[in-house]
Amino acid sequence: MKTKLFSFIFAIVFIIQLYAETVGNIQLLNFSKPLIVITLLAWLYLSTNLKGRFHKRIFTGLIFALAGDIFLMLQTGRSGFFIYGLIAFLLCHIFYIRAFILDHKSNPSLKNGFFLWVVGALIIFCVGLFFYLQPFIGAMQFAVLFYAIIITFMAIMAVNRYGKVNIFSYKLILYGALFFLLSDSALAVNKFALPIPQAGVLIMATYMIAQYLIVYGTVERKLVVTKTEI
Repeated sequence: MKTKLFSFIFAIVFIIQLYAETVGNIQLLNFSKPLIVITLLAWLYLSTNLKGRFHKRIFTGLIFALAGDIFLMLQTGRSGFFIYGLIAFLLCHIFYIRAFILDHKSNPSLKNGFFLWVVGALIIFCVGLFFYLQPFIGAMQFAVLFYAIIITFMAIMAVNRYGKVNIFSYKLILYGALFFLLSDSALAVNKFALPIPQAGVLIMATYMIAQYLIVYGTVERKLVVTKTEI
């Protein structure tokens, strides 16, 4: 019941946000953007009561995502706010990684047959994107590279959950991590290299889908083998 209710609320926020991005309504954007993560925080808390470390870490990551959303929302005329937003989302990804590591620890000996192939593809994508952006990012090269490494590692750890949790949760969080990677990549290309038509719509749509899937996967998560505290 909670999943249906919060999915419906989130769908409304999703539509409002994309409409505001499309028409450029700043007031509506400033109203709807914080609601993205606030809705997900309420859903996660009410569905899990934050009983386990996994839930707590995802919840903490969402709080940093909310801070990042607010900083990026207010960055116009405040150059430092983009950096603050970058740091907030970096911390969001770190807490997601820490959550996914718990699933690895639940059954660390389990081998994933396609893990190395996916890791290789993700690393190639990360390196390729960085070298594409390098001529445009100037003094921010280290910050962008470090952020790219962290979000790629987050996606790698999402892949690594295979066989350690129920397949529904695995797929939801994996797809969420990949959408997050796509969203941040589009943001970086649009900001530093090449303006993307309707970039705000693309970036926010993929970002909202990413966060929704990660939270949904967290709510539905069940360990296959319990060798660590849930």
